[in-house]
Amino acid sequence: MLTDTAIRNAKPGQKQRKLSDEKGLFLLVAHSGGKWWRFKYRFAGKEKLLSLGTYPEVSLAQARERRDEARKLLARGIDPSAARKAEKRSGDDTFERIALEWYSRTRPRWGQTAATQILAQLKQNVFPWIGSRPIREINAAELLTAMRRIEERGAIYTAHRALQTCGRVFRYALACNKVDRDPTITLRGTLTSVKEKHRACILDPRTLGKLLRDIDGYQGTFVVRAALKLAPLLFVRPGELRHAEWPEVDLEAAEWRIPAAKMKMEDLHIVPLSRQAVAVLRELHPLTGKGKYVFPGFRSPARPMSENTVNAALRYMGYSAEQVTGHGFRATAMSLLNEQGWNRDAVDRQLAHAERNKVRAAYLHAEFLPERRRMMQAWADFLDGLRQGGKVIPIRAASGE
Repeated sequence: MLTDTAIRNAKPGQKQRKLSDEKGLFLLVAHSGGKWWRFKYRFAGKEKLLSLGTYPEVSLAQARERRDEARKLLARGIDPSAARKAEKRSGDDTFERIALEWYSRTRPRWGQTAATQILAQLKQNVFPWIGSRPIREINAAELLTAMRRIEERGAIYTAHRALQTCGRVFRYALACNKVDRDPTITLRGTLTSVKEKHRACILDPRTLGKLLRDIDGYQGTFVVRAALKLAPLLFVRPGELRHAEWPEVDLEAAEWRIPAAKMKMEDLHIVPLSRQAVAVLRELHPLTGKGKYVFPGFRSPARPMSENTVNAALRYMGYSAEQVTGHGFRATAMSLLNEQGWNRDAVDRQLAHAERNKVRAAYLHAEFLPERRRMMQAWADFLDGLRQGGKVIPIRAASGE
C-alpha cells in the first residue's frame, strides 16, 4: 500500500512507472514529473482505466474515496467510465441552457413586450444564482432561496412571476426527460401573497363626463388625442392599445382582432368597434394608416408610442395618478357595465379576463360576441351622454333582452 511519504518522494525516471496501492488504485508517475491517479478495473470482460485526478491536488485519501465510489458502481453493474460520461452530459444541461432552449422554442407565441420581460426576468433574477447549476440537481429548497432573494428587496409580484416562469422551464425539461420532477409544485403557497393593486379609476358619471370633455379639448398631438378618445371606448389594456396595428383593424366590419401573441392570456381577442370608435379611427387613418402602428411613436413610426404617453397626457390635463390612469378605464367600464345589468360573462369576456378552460373560452367567444357588439355600442352611446352633461340611463330592453 502507498503512503503519503512514498508518493511525495517518488521521483520521475526515464520512463513512466506505476506505484500500486490496492483494489486497483495506482499512481502513474510520468517522466516529466506529473503524477496521475488511476483505477484499473474489469467490466463486461474488458480491462479499463478510470482517471481519478492528479497528485497533490487529489490526496491519497481522496483517491481511495473515489476508487471506492467507482467500486460501488461496479457492484451495482454500472460501468464507472460510462457513468462519468453520462454525468458530464447531464452537467451540460444547466438551468440556463434548458431555460434558453425553452425560451427559443416558445418565443414565437409571445408578443415582443412579453418576450422581452420574460428574458429579462430570467437574466436578472434567476440565472445569476441557479443558471449554472445542473437542472436535474436543483431542488425545491434551492429554488425557494432564489425566490426569497427577490422577495427580500420588496419585489413580491416579480418573485411570483419568476417562480411561474421557472415552473414552465421545469415542465419543459420534464417533457424532454432532463429532470424527474418539477420542484415548483412543492413551492405553491410558500411565497408572500401579492397584495391586490387597485387601479385608480373614475366611477362617478359626472366626473367621467368632465374627463371626456377634457379629452375632447386636449391640446396635444392628434395621435395622442385619438388614443385618449379610444381608451374609454374600448377599455383594452394600455399595452394592447398602443401596440394596435392597422392590419388588425377592419373598419368595414367594425372589428379589431388582437392576435393571441399580444394578449396577456394568449388567446385571440375580438374588440367590436362602436360607431364612435370607427369614427375616431377613420379620422386618424390618413395620418398613420400608411404605417404599421395605429399609434406610432413620436421619434420613430417603426415603434409604437411610449407606454407612458396616455398617463402623461392625463397628468397634463390635471388628473393625478390617484384619480385616473390609462388602465383605470377598464375598471370604470367593468363597474358601470355590471351596474347597468349587462351579462357578467359578456363583460368579463370583453375585458379579456382569464378563462383558461379552452373549450369554455371558445364557447364564450361564440356565445357572447353578438351581445358584446350591442354592449360596446350602448357603452359608447352612454359615454356620449355623459360627455354632453346629461343623465343617461341605458335601456337594455332595446336589445331584445
